[in-house]
Amino acid sequence: MAAQKVRVLIVDDDPSMARFLSSYLSRLNFEVNTASSGEEAIRMFRVYDPGLVLLDVSMTGMDGLETLERLKQIKPDVSVIIVSGQNSPDLIFRASKAGAEDYVHKPFEPKDLETRITRVLDRQRMHHDAVQIREQVRRQNDFSMLFGTSPKMEEVKQTIEQVADTSATVLIRGESGTGKEVVARLVYSHSLRHEKPFVKVNCAAIPHELLESELFGYEPGAFTGANRQKLGKFDLANQGTLFLDEISEMHPALQAKLLHVLQDGEFARLGGKRDIAVDVRVLAATNKPLERAVEDGHFREDLFYRLNVVTIHIPPLRERREEIPVFIDFFLQKYSEFYGKNPPAFSDYAIGRMMEYNWPGNIRELENLVKRYVIVGKESQIIRELSTHKPVISSTTGSSPIWNPKNSDGAAISAAIPAPVVPFNATPVPANDAEMPSLLEIGRRAAMQAEREAIERVLAQTRWNRRQAAKILKISYKALLNKLKIIEEQNQAAQSKQQSA
Repeated sequence: MAAQKVRVLIVDDDPSMARFLSSYLSRLNFEVNTASSGEEAIRMFRVYDPGLVLLDVSMTGMDGLETLERLKQIKPDVSVIIVSGQNSPDLIFRASKAGAEDYVHKPFEPKDLETRITRVLDRQRMHHDAVQIREQVRRQNDFSMLFGTSPKMEEVKQTIEQVADTSATVLIRGESGTGKEVVARLVYSHSLRHEKPFVKVNCAAIPHELLESELFGYEPGAFTGANRQKLGKFDLANQGTLFLDEISEMHPALQAKLLHVLQDGEFARLGGKRDIAVDVRVLAATNKPLERAVEDGHFREDLFYRLNVVTIHIPPLRERREEIPVFIDFFLQKYSEFYGKNPPAFSDYAIGRMMEYNWPGNIRELENLVKRYVIVGKESQIIRELSTHKPVISSTTGSSPIWNPKNSDGAAISAAIPAPVVPFNATPVPANDAEMPSLLEIGRRAAMQAEREAIERVLAQTRWNRRQAAKILKISYKALLNKLKIIEEQNQAAQSKQQSA
């Protein structure tokens, strides 16, 4: 189960349960020790120094909750799972508030316990890595250090260092908000052209009718209104670097002219009668799979191969969660200085929620969230924002947390995190069964709400471009229209109910 043995302390006054847990966890390659009381657990804890404690609640002498509080005083970051025959909502709440990471009710399936332990240890490992990374970045106040603070980004950083001092064209891939422009600027700053111009062109932000003159310029009389010469971006970037962002959005007719520049190092301005030699290194970025665009005929195959000399793939933030606390610190300091404010640091609970969140908008979304916190100064508001988009954490041993963006009909939604059972700031679950909806109903409501919020968030991001939103959500355009129709009907029903009330 674990490459290196994790020390587990079992605290239970039931000898048969203690023997079972000890035998079971030993077979899973844990190093196990047992204590039959809270007092004995405190004495052993100081010497044994376990990474995980399985703790019963009902014991003679010092009970489990008091033992939990004492263990947390000795070692605040120790992971504790309560294993108890009691299933009182109030008890679960008190245990969670005292610092328990999870609560397992006896009797339980051994496989379920193994899954819970794996999940807790994954979060513990993630937190430990994040602390180390945070300290590393604090020692070197350099934004480029953020691109070497996880194994995946260390690979990106190494590729940057290998290709920076060459003249090779580089294709930078990654989802929106992952930092493609930052990578492009790092390639440029480490290159031999770092004293020459760095020119950026967003191919998606300029209509294709204007993009040609923006890139290549024009001569007087080239078209109505062209009464003077205009230098294009290739002129301005001569001997330097040209960064073509969202290259997949370039019109096919213009792709041919770009290919000519990359192959021959020459271009002609609009209305020009001669080719102009130019020495420009091209870096391109895309958040779409160009191979599929080539297959669909939207992108030239020869241009794709010309751009794809070296590829740098930037993984999404959800695949490198250990960097989240680093970015939080960086943006908190940046915007505190920018706005002249001094908000308190995020609590451990808030950081935990941020590390569990999926960040569909990646670093850009995280940056905007921290910026809002600096301006507003209310951590509770930030937590509410995160709570409306439920996260999912992988339970696979030793793996990184993963994101599952699809529900049964293909809509991009987030699933609820299975643990901890009760958040640290939660209120006790109602004891009256009549007030508590069924688990199936809770899940159905949560799924509907999460899907609705995901759709509304993506529509807002795309400024209600429904076709683009459907692509992001990975559903058909017709399916999105049907879902919007259902949402509208629900809104009308709710309004009618309010008016009648």
